[in-house]
Amino acid sequence: MLIFFASLAILILGYKFYSPFVEKQAGIDPTAKTPQERLHDGVDYVAISPVRAFLIQFLNIAGVGPIFGPILGALYGPIALVWIVIGNVVGGAVHDYFSGVMSMKEDGKSLPEIAGNYYNVIFKGVMLVFTCMLLFFVGVVFIMSPAGLLSNLSFFEGTFLAGNTFWVLVILAYYFFATLLPIDKLITKLYPVFGLLMIVMTTLVAVALLLEAPNLPVVNDVFAYFDGHHEHDFLAPNPDGLPVWPLLFLTITCGAISGFHSTQSPMIARCITNEKYARPVFYGAMMCEGIVACVWALAGIAAFPGGYVELKGMLDLGGPGLVVNHIATSYLGIFGGVMAILAVAIFPITSGDTAFRSLRLTVTDAFKIKQSVMHRLALAAPILGVAYLMTFLDFSLIWRYFAFSNMLLSTSVLWLATKYLFDRGTFHWIASIPAVIGTALTVSYIATAGIGLNMPEEYSKPIGIVVGLACLIGLIYQHNKHNKNVYAGPQA
Repeated sequence: MLIFFASLAILILGYKFYSPFVEKQAGIDPTAKTPQERLHDGVDYVAISPVRAFLIQFLNIAGVGPIFGPILGALYGPIALVWIVIGNVVGGAVHDYFSGVMSMKEDGKSLPEIAGNYYNVIFKGVMLVFTCMLLFFVGVVFIMSPAGLLSNLSFFEGTFLAGNTFWVLVILAYYFFATLLPIDKLITKLYPVFGLLMIVMTTLVAVALLLEAPNLPVVNDVFAYFDGHHEHDFLAPNPDGLPVWPLLFLTITCGAISGFHSTQSPMIARCITNEKYARPVFYGAMMCEGIVACVWALAGIAAFPGGYVELKGMLDLGGPGLVVNHIATSYLGIFGGVMAILAVAIFPITSGDTAFRSLRLTVTDAFKIKQSVMHRLALAAPILGVAYLMTFLDFSLIWRYFAFSNMLLSTSVLWLATKYLFDRGTFHWIASIPAVIGTALTVSYIATAGIGLNMPEEYSKPIGIVVGLACLIGLIYQHNKHNKNVYAGPQA
């Protein structure tokens, strides 16, 4: 139990003491005009209060990521909580904050456009491809996962509402309208309410687990993980032999660090009324997502007396959705369980529609497309049509590509933030250190994974670390070379 409260305390203290230091490096100007003031259009550039902006950003980035990912990560034991906390404070919150700040400083543009300004057209092209891939995969995942949850509710059994196809079509129809409508017609009105619902349901699950769960982890369990003395199989470093590096770090992304969040930040950056609200909105929303992730990692560890074997069996039977169903109904009763399941079904839908909306904004930014109704319709219709066809593919395959592109994009954004801080002459290490780690993880994964090079683990680790350090050295060299040329001035 103590490790859970320690995790929450570190997240809160990180916001209290570390986030002001991060903010100081960013060059926030409370007197500057924000994008919504300069570019108000009534569609995407619309003023939103800081409280609403926080709740919308929180809901947009959350979805089922900080629920499903930590449940899967619980197979690795209490080390999952350690990764969520460290990843969030050092990497994820910094990533989210700078993705919002850089977009605000650049008229609310999408990150690939900003990358073209700070690096070059090649880096911009790479970020554009992976941003669009990730947004599309997120949208598809967040069609399939809530449709599966809703169709499996017991009180729909025997009716047409138990059909997965029915819910896929309903969700797609909602996405179509949510993608096209101005942001203040639907999102700013409903999403703050859903954000509060997520906070309430997460709190209820956490309290129920702490009062009733049979298998609460303690601090010694984490030390046992490292010294190899395990009281039972659940605390072993994954009995299936899956390596913690890099697989745990790609299994739990939302809650720790997620590139998807950077695709949502420009949408809110276009609506914030003052730069000083960037810290509570972007950094604060990520801290809260870390708390959600800790709760569901705790649920995966503590709610199963049979430990790893019981959790793994339920995951094999029905995936994370079945685990959510089991935990909610076991600890909150029938009414509370149904409410929790409905909440978990709503959360991915509210991220899925903003994923498709962000995809539209990214494409229009890249190709300078007008924002008329017909142009928005011409983009939304084919995107959602292809997304429907993708729902017939294997969910686990979609999730693997989502996880990889998610980590790759988050690493790219951290390198972009590093360049931003380099150019400002401020403390770049807050972004460059997690960028190096993210690069090492991403390269190690693609070197180890079956969908990649399928290399032995002993080779992939050092290769990833070397590539990460080489990227940092290369950036420092180019920055110093550029400054030397600038200071030297034009030659006679």
